[in-house]
Amino acid sequence: MIDFVRGQVAHLETEYIVVDVQGVGYRVFCPNPYAFAAKGEEPVTVYTHHSVREDAILLYGFSTREEQKLFRRLIEVSGIGPRVALGILAGGTPEKVVSAIQQENLTFLIKLPGIGKKTAQRMVLDLKDRLDGFAAPALGGLFDNNAAAEAELDGGGWREAREGLEALGYTEAELDKVWMHLKEDLQPGEPVDLLMKRALKVLYKG
Repeated sequence: MIDFVRGQVAHLETEYIVVDVQGVGYRVFCPNPYAFAAKGEEPVTVYTHHSVREDAILLYGFSTREEQKLFRRLIEVSGIGPRVALGILAGGTPEKVVSAIQQENLTFLIKLPGIGKKTAQRMVLDLKDRLDGFAAPALGGLFDNNAAAEAELDGGGWREAREGLEALGYTEAELDKVWMHLKEDLQPGEPVDLLMKRALKVLYKG
């Protein structure tokens, strides 16, 4: 079982990074691959979940142990596979996802990528009492009402996407202009990788 890999990011795509570990390239699927671009040429540590199936051997990677732990909890829920779990972590931080589950905030959960009402209810039922050790209780009433949940979803994904774009060399002025285009039809909980793709299209058009 591969628990983590440490090396330089040799290649980056919208769904995965390739980590060069002493000359061996590991393809690692991540919630937000662009978060690792900020490291430049510095070595990175990617905490992984090693998935072995009949037709594939895959690595899923995370920047923190907390993300790794929550991912493993999520894929234990019926109807949530690794790709959906990655989408959940792309749409919200572990603290926010855990807080929403513990507070039974279905409004937040069903706005996460790939999550419908039944799956959200199943997440609450299966995980509400199994998330001890996460820092969510310290968030208090972060999602006490629907408006707060929607506001968080609207801006959270863009903040992560913007950090990735800044790491690629785009200026604040350029990204401010991009945001003016994107926010008009931004969907709550829109995955970071899709925001990155849309932003890059705007940037390429000038």
